[in-house]
Amino acid sequence: MAKTKQKANHSRNAHLLDRFPHIQQITDEKSLYGLMKEYLLWLREHNFSEGTVTGREVQLCELIDWCAQRQVFYPAQVSKQMLDRYQRVLFYKRKANGEPLSFGAQCNRLAGIRVWFRWLVRQDHLAGNPATELQMPRRERRLPNATLSEREIEKVLHQPNVTESLGLRDRALLEVLYSTGIRRSEVARLKVIDVDVNEYTLMVRQGKGKKDRLLPLGERAAEWVKKYLYEARVELGCARDNGELFLSAYGLGLDPGAVANVTRKYIEQAGINKPGACHLFRHAMATLMLENGADIRFIQRMLGHEDIATTELYTQVSLKALREVHSRTHPAAGLKKKVQEADVEVVSLEENEAVLLAMLAAESAEEREENYSSDNVSQD
Repeated sequence: MAKTKQKANHSRNAHLLDRFPHIQQITDEKSLYGLMKEYLLWLREHNFSEGTVTGREVQLCELIDWCAQRQVFYPAQVSKQMLDRYQRVLFYKRKANGEPLSFGAQCNRLAGIRVWFRWLVRQDHLAGNPATELQMPRRERRLPNATLSEREIEKVLHQPNVTESLGLRDRALLEVLYSTGIRRSEVARLKVIDVDVNEYTLMVRQGKGKKDRLLPLGERAAEWVKKYLYEARVELGCARDNGELFLSAYGLGLDPGAVANVTRKYIEQAGINKPGACHLFRHAMATLMLENGADIRFIQRMLGHEDIATTELYTQVSLKALREVHSRTHPAAGLKKKVQEADVEVVSLEENEAVLLAMLAAESAEEREENYSSDNVSQD
């Protein structure tokens, strides 16, 4: 397993150097590239998630490649004026589809650079920090471009051909997305043991921020997962079954890109012309529960939000109370519609919705940027 991981890392390094061809001095430990590799190792040693490490590597390689084109190869050669110019480059940068980087994406890149240079100073690789006075752009607080209505969601859910193994897998996957609102990366990491179809719970392990959370799973979603496990997964499994919940046609676990592709396929098949994939289900779950009276604290727990600007609005809630609110407010929580009274604090719906949608929009923009930065190979 260690050899496989080492081979994968070597392949990724080769791919990055192909993508950023101007990077030089790759064997010089004191060069920008050499110190970046040391920094990435430090992040791993301090238990940062692999997603964070990979994202930071791409961001820093982009900067190092830009510096190399200007014959700058060492940290001491980087000045505040250079970083200011690089910030302008990010502002005018265009993605493959012609769109500019969002201000949130620009902030993420610049924040990663600022943290790296602070690390260089603390590790005595640099005497002064040229990134100290780097002025961060103001983040936008936009509402999502598109959301799905309850009717549209139901239309998408009925697209898979459940008489086939992959179709049954896809129906179960879509039901899980809708019932829980979890991220595509969290869906891809689900194991069979993480879902209790009898107790109607789902465990997200090492979600964003490397935190676990136990969530209620609607009865309808649980029934579809149970049907998939007993009728389809046994056919998709292979000798190298590692326990992933959702398997590809080759018996391997789906990666996040494949989860998004599956979701997008059925949205388009339903004739819905709205951009996005898994996040559309995430938005729908949150907004529909909010419209049906769920307290925003419960929705935060469902979504796994840790946004600093909004953390003070929330308190910890129990799974029992969370299940009660989920059952009462989620349109597909039960096999039959249930209406119950819940003893929860009432907060202004308009204020809650504005805060919630702003958080979801920022998260969606961040995920789109992650998609742009990574070149995942998706499976079906």
